[in-house]
Amino acid sequence: MVSHEEIQHVAKLMRIELDDPSIYKRVDKMIGYFDILDSAGVESEEIFFTEISLANLREDEYIPFNEKLIEKLNHYKGTYVRAPKMV
Repeated sequence: MVSHEEIQHVAKLMRIELDDPSIYKRVDKMIGYFDILDSAGVESEEIFFTEISLANLREDEYIPFNEKLIEKLNHYKGTYVRAPKMV
């Protein structure tokens, strides 16, 4: 399906180092799954959707907010917002 050189070339373009030789088998297996999905034959399936005209959508309107939003936040200190510690 896909040669080792092609995988190495794409990995180089993506700036990914391929140290594990088993990665080639996994890429082949992944592409095999894509081939299965491509052959699923969903072209004849109907897609149902509701069409809404633009007249039925609400108008966008600008509502100005005159206060400073950052001052309304809890844990506001100076120009920073204090967030919880990451564990």
